[in-house]
Amino acid sequence: MDLGKNIFNLRVKQGLSQEQMAAKLNVSRQTIYKWETNLAIPRADHIVAIVKLFDISYDEVFKEENE
Repeated sequence: MDLGKNIFNLRVKQGLSQEQMAAKLNVSRQTIYKWETNLAIPRADHIVAIVKLFDISYDEVFKEENE
């Protein structure tokens, strides 16, 4: 599983910049960068916010690339 790549793909698919996504989730742009490059893992409350922001299931955030 590549959580960072999944977050990146979700953000790009919605046409959001890192800055825009960060503002919507009330985190810094650097935090989004760290999540997308797997330098940090989002806390559980941030995963919930990502799911709500993109209107997706938890499975979509954690899906394997081959699925």
